[in-house]
Amino acid sequence: MQYVAVHFTNSFAEEFMTDLFIASLAELGFESFEDNLTAYIPEPNFSREKLDNLINTFPYKGAKMSAIELIADHDWNEEWERNYFKPIIIADKCVIHSSFHNDIPSMPYDIIIDPRMAFGTGHHATTSLIINTLLDMDLKHKKVLDMGCGTAVLAILASMRGAEHVTAIDIDDRCTDNAMTNIKLNNITNVTVELGDANLLEGRHFDLIIANINRNILLMDIPAYTACLDNGGQLIISGFYTDDVQILEHKLQECHAKIEEIRERDNWAMVRAIKH
Repeated sequence: MQYVAVHFTNSFAEEFMTDLFIASLAELGFESFEDNLTAYIPEPNFSREKLDNLINTFPYKGAKMSAIELIADHDWNEEWERNYFKPIIIADKCVIHSSFHNDIPSMPYDIIIDPRMAFGTGHHATTSLIINTLLDMDLKHKKVLDMGCGTAVLAILASMRGAEHVTAIDIDDRCTDNAMTNIKLNNITNVTVELGDANLLEGRHFDLIIANINRNILLMDIPAYTACLDNGGQLIISGFYTDDVQILEHKLQECHAKIEEIRERDNWAMVRAIKH
């Protein structure tokens, strides 16, 4: 498959603005990014009109397109993994690295992730916020759902933290394939991967649901999530900006869930709520 490479000049005032811009590019279908802010998208998915609109309406000024080029078929997955995915240590308890990394520090939780472009290496603020929260929770004997699982890094950590069983669901078959690969790499046997969306949840029960997805999907699916929780069941959501917390709180209240904890990083937020 051919890719379109879009090169940007970047003069954002703060690092979180770059993260927000990359997240917005990902919503347009861009799959891979380099540190100098070059973004790659499959050629059939590229829309100059949508890209121009994003740049013109983005709330922070600092990104300008400098060049667009067509790239011949290439293994961008491998290049991205080897050059841009670096090991990450979280809370001095968890290290996340790929199978090709060496000299990994010893940590209580050692997670191998070969991303293959699926979201969730721990580098993004939303993933890191949830990982920190899971490290502080007692998951022993819990039935956990990782919704929008991406690489399955959260599902893997939940299993390592003592969950009885973890269900990992994603709407993208590339993610579910990658999730199964990563689960096998970590010798995890109690995580089940499914392809689909919230329609799969009817009639099911979980003690904890994790959903690292965008705001609009969360607003649509929170009723389905809370329907799977008994009173006292917990819901962890992220993938949205701090400015979105209030609207999500209203939806949670409608579904009889109360926010117990909010964590923030680089203008991204994570909410932990309990159903009552």
